[in-house]
Amino acid sequence: MSYEEKPRVGGAHSLSLAERKRLTVSGVADVESFDENTVVLDTSGGVLIVRGSELRVDKLSIEGGELTVTGLVNSLNYEEGRAERGGLFSRLFG
Repeated sequence: MSYEEKPRVGGAHSLSLAERKRLTVSGVADVESFDENTVVLDTSGGVLIVRGSELRVDKLSIEGGELTVTGLVNSLNYEEGRAERGGLFSRLFG
């Protein structure tokens, strides 16, 4: 089974955002990338892109499927599957 065809794992997916400063996500299968402005997550609900400023991953438990991000959250956006987006390297060099 190729990377793009892997079934989603990570349990039930939910989001909790408190005052745009603390985001808790469940159902996280993988963290594809992160920096202070963007966090890209593969969740059981789809690929989630978190955008903001001064973002930090404070808690990460892939085994438990939970992630906590702090900083100022400006947007939460779901994208289609990884196969349609391409990989990280194809987005950087493509």
